[in-house]
Amino acid sequence: QVQLVESGGGLVQPGGSLRLSCAASGIIFSIHTMGWYRQAPGKQRDMVAVITSGSTTNYADSVKGRFTISRDNAKKTVYLQMNSLNADDTAIYYCNAAWFGNDVGWGHGTQVTVSS
Repeated sequence: QVQLVESGGGLVQPGGSLRLSCAASGIIFSIHTMGWYRQAPGKQRDMVAVITSGSTTNYADSVKGRFTISRDNAKKTVYLQMNSLNADDTAIYYCNAAWFGNDVGWGHGTQVTVSS
């Protein structure tokens, strides 16, 4: 059974930083594309960043230069370092695992709130 458990969310002031983590189990982590998605109130869930099994990365335009996705296959964990946060980054952040374009699992999400 696939389990993805996010952590690291919270309340941060504008301009601040957070690091999200997603620990995976029940999958061969190293062969999966891992991603971070987010959903703000009243909006659809959008891709934030993805990292392939070969560590190729892709980012939403809105976070390029501010967010960095990385993975540690030994720890079966994917990270999202978020810098220069602003109010538009406020959302629930979800971890995703995919294989050949098919969703394998989703985490339950972690809330990120950017507010002064």
